[in-house]
Amino acid sequence: MADQPMPDPADYPWRTVTRAPAATRALGAAAGELLRGGEVILLEGPLGAGKTCFVQGVGEALGVTEEVISPTFTLVNSFPGRLRLHHLDFYRVEPDHDLADIGVPDLLDEVLDGAAVLLVEWPVPLRPELRGIPRLELLALPGPGPDDRAWHLRGEPAPPAAWQTLFAGEATQC
Repeated sequence: MADQPMPDPADYPWRTVTRAPAATRALGAAAGELLRGGEVILLEGPLGAGKTCFVQGVGEALGVTEEVISPTFTLVNSFPGRLRLHHLDFYRVEPDHDLADIGVPDLLDEVLDGAAVLLVEWPVPLRPELRGIPRLELLALPGPGPDDRAWHLRGEPAPPAAWQTLFAGEATQC
């Protein structure tokens, strides 16, 4: 829901900045190149912060040929590629919604088997399902310029070194 609380950026040890939508997609593509299957990535940030733009870059890196758009109304979009990309958007989902109704347990099984990756916008309703499951968490916030985005990274457990490097500094040229 729109009133989901934003996490504190200070809780994210790694940070980078993109200065244009193309740079945000490039950051997503660079992140997508790091994916090997089994990853769960939670995307938080206000409307218009670049979450879907980032997922579009991930899709490019995974060889997704369909247009990646936010599943705000469908809740789940799945795309074939090098790895299957499951893109979820829970903006309109109440925290106590039964996620089995939309197939989340099956999606998680496919991800945990290493055949897919899961990227979730507005992930608050999913958090209870992720207890004990490793994940990367990204927080996107608007920057001072109209196209600037500050990207913050943390993980459970800590993100792999390649992710830490990717989110350490300015990513305008990804």
